[in-house]
Amino acid sequence: MTRAVVRHGTSAAAVPKIDMSTRLGSVGLPSPVLTASGCAASGRELDQFFDITSIGAVVTKSIMLEPRSGRATPRMAETPSGMLNSIGLQGPGIHAFLETDLAWLRERGARVIVSIAGGTTQEYEELAKILRDHGGFDALEVNISCPNVADRGQVFACRADSAAAVIGGVRRSTDPSIPVFAKLSPDVTDIGTIALACVRAGADGLSLINTTLGMVIDVDTMRPALAGVTGGLSGPAIRPIAVRCVWQVRDVLPEVPLIGMGGIRNGADAFEFILAGADAVSVGTVVFHDPSAPARVHAELATLAADRGFSRLRDAVSHAHREPDAVVEDADDDDLTLPEWV
Repeated sequence: MTRAVVRHGTSAAAVPKIDMSTRLGSVGLPSPVLTASGCAASGRELDQFFDITSIGAVVTKSIMLEPRSGRATPRMAETPSGMLNSIGLQGPGIHAFLETDLAWLRERGARVIVSIAGGTTQEYEELAKILRDHGGFDALEVNISCPNVADRGQVFACRADSAAAVIGGVRRSTDPSIPVFAKLSPDVTDIGTIALACVRAGADGLSLINTTLGMVIDVDTMRPALAGVTGGLSGPAIRPIAVRCVWQVRDVLPEVPLIGMGGIRNGADAFEFILAGADAVSVGTVVFHDPSAPARVHAELATLAADRGFSRLRDAVSHAHREPDAVVEDADDDDLTLPEWV
């Protein structure tokens, strides 16, 4: 396994003076960098490597109604430029989460986006009601797209009608002031259609993307490397897919807040998502190698945006969608240089 690299980040003095604030619906954040759900529980482990209150928010691991042990082991496997996981939504259940994890996050002073998951629309609604009555968080991320559950029929985000049913139920069960973000799957034919259905059902924003379904076979045992056979592929290998999904959804929904994620390792990766249309980014798999990565990505993103002339990061959102410069149509053929392979 790859050994973790601990970096203590860039000093505040080294970060350029640029407005890094962003908005996710009604919630304002001082940084567009969030943690990604599932990669660091509720942030307690990461807090020993960087100040979790310095980033935009902690996105918790998806929580379900009841305690869940997850899938059988082995349930993680490294791949070129990424990893597969088949954890299976392991967790303590909503009540233990509220008493321990959420209580600690609020005491710590972190901004919190709670991720929820369920097997039925009713379970999502019940989770939303419990959280509404408890309070103490800033937004909901509704995980309707986990690809490593035992029953693929639970992946509500694969169909517009089932995705909309869950989001509509959660929206009705949640405090109206709390933004609801639908977390979508890339394993669909047209992610724009799913995104539009979620927004029409009441989603305030969208999280793009969850892991994509993958598989590894151990050539020594000649059997699947994961006990659950398939798992969710994350890491740099999926970043071009994630950027494409953000781009496509931004085209369909130009005003809806988007959180981009998938293989972000550094500020340049994050900047790709911003240019494609993301208002914020979630940093996940890289923390297994560098647990200080979210703070480092914030500093690198600020430097990159400032170097390109931005005084506010939000001015860079969707910048790649702008019309290209006019093409000079009367150029001589002699001025064209063809690549060597032509």
